[in-house]
Amino acid sequence: MRFSDRQRLFYLYLREGCRRFSRRMALGRNRAGRFAGKTPERLIVAPTDLRAIDPFVAREILQGRVPLAGRVLDTEGESPFELDLPSKEFAVRLYSFGWVRHMRSLTDDKDFVVLRKLIGDWMATHGRHIGGLSWEPDIIAQRVIAWLSHSPVILRNAEHAFYRRFLKSLGFQLRYLRHVADTTSDGEARLRVRIALAMASIAMPASANAIRKAARNLDLELDRQILPDGGHSSRNPRVGLELLLDLLPLRQTYVNLGHDVPARLIPCIDRMYPALRFFRHQGGELALFNGATSTLANELMSVLRYDETSGAPFRGLPHINYERLAMGDTVVIMDTGLPLSPELSLNAHAGCLSFEMSSGRHRFIINAGSPKFAGERFRQMARATAAHSTVTINDRSSARLSQSQFLGPIVTGGVTKVEARRETQPNGAEAVIARHDGYVRVFGIVHERDLSLNVQGTVLRGRDRLMTPDGGDPAGTAQLQAEARFHLHPAIKLRQHSANEVYMTAPDGESWLFSCHDAPVSIEEDIFFADPSGVRKSQQLLIGFDARELPEIQWVVSRESLTSSLAGV
Repeated sequence: MRFSDRQRLFYLYLREGCRRFSRRMALGRNRAGRFAGKTPERLIVAPTDLRAIDPFVAREILQGRVPLAGRVLDTEGESPFELDLPSKEFAVRLYSFGWVRHMRSLTDDKDFVVLRKLIGDWMATHGRHIGGLSWEPDIIAQRVIAWLSHSPVILRNAEHAFYRRFLKSLGFQLRYLRHVADTTSDGEARLRVRIALAMASIAMPASANAIRKAARNLDLELDRQILPDGGHSSRNPRVGLELLLDLLPLRQTYVNLGHDVPARLIPCIDRMYPALRFFRHQGGELALFNGATSTLANELMSVLRYDETSGAPFRGLPHINYERLAMGDTVVIMDTGLPLSPELSLNAHAGCLSFEMSSGRHRFIINAGSPKFAGERFRQMARATAAHSTVTINDRSSARLSQSQFLGPIVTGGVTKVEARRETQPNGAEAVIARHDGYVRVFGIVHERDLSLNVQGTVLRGRDRLMTPDGGDPAGTAQLQAEARFHLHPAIKLRQHSANEVYMTAPDGESWLFSCHDAPVSIEEDIFFADPSGVRKSQQLLIGFDARELPEIQWVVSRESLTSSLAGV
């Protein structure tokens, strides 16, 4: 049974309303008083934090300059928790206390006193009253994990009074977190809540029954969110990395303390590694799909060094729907899926059938990615189809994003069906043929894309066809202006060779020729959202064509020999 847009929206509003009502009912009246309880006696263990530290950040914070989320807040001697903060993202980073890890670089006892004052300021200003951003379940979970992991630094030479206040605050936050866990938004946030609760159950005194319950709840959430192919239900490649940074220390803490490891924890970790390697380009970066942003090499390596699964990456991830072509030094990764549910689409991008291509250490064709620190306007721009290496029609996205403040920017329409298949061609080339219906309801058009990579990994052939659902060519008088975009990494230099050919050259001189003899190839300005330093200018290749007159284009990306590259300079 197919539902109308009105019916689907009504269902989404109803479900979100029920979730929020359940949260309010879970809190009830006298919220703070409900979560009062016995102060934990002590901390048993401090789980390891695998994330890298930066002594510069620690020094800046101690001197009253807080550098978070791409912004710097000069506190001028005041507590940052009492000031107006530069952005919501800054507030999230501040309240989640991930920055405490940088304090591991401290050696002076005076610096530890300043750190405890900062934590005491949060407990005084935000820790006594539930409400606001600081009490969002995901932020509480991150804060609990950070406080537990870095308790040796926080409590070094601490007075007994602070030690008791610290434990009391932890206990209060955990009682609240247990109460709202089931009403947390689906996806990464809910899984992180379960990770935090499981970690606290073994890092602090707890009954055997409480430890088993936390482990059981974690198992249920892992089984639900980590799919059989190892991908996360959000379809965001970077989410797997973020979760492993918490799951690996949790696994080791269970082992070190002699507790029974949750039954699904180790199998899920083992499944996640091949999926993480699937999205990894040979230069070490993760592909930029569905909300993924820049990944620093040390972040990825801190997780991959614990990989015991080994083996080559999979050719495809059938449950989250991605395909990978890898020949020689060339890797091509293609998105052949759609969001698994509206709630999980909060950060999903309209990038169906987009792809990325890398050769050796260099990424050539990419997606624009998601900004790490930019505001909401840039974040929503990055979700548009035009920010991906795929085809748009009449400058519209293949997915429709909600503008509702109540629902948030979830996907409410567009692609409902994607068909994809792989084949090995007679010449040995590997190919992916896929199509989506994201433009059927608006324009009556299906987009079909073929990608094939030869055995040597030196030639990538592409075909983009726009057709009616029954396979015919577009007809009628309505305008169908299509644009195939190919976003280039900012490090790649472009040189127009002819109206139909453009050279793409990496910093070390490796060069590829992009050609399309069906229509001109133009070089256009672009924005790369996922650069570690922030939003950055870049370039893109664009092929514009009228689908009524030219329903299909074919293009080729071929590696140039060093002799040919030098001759063309």
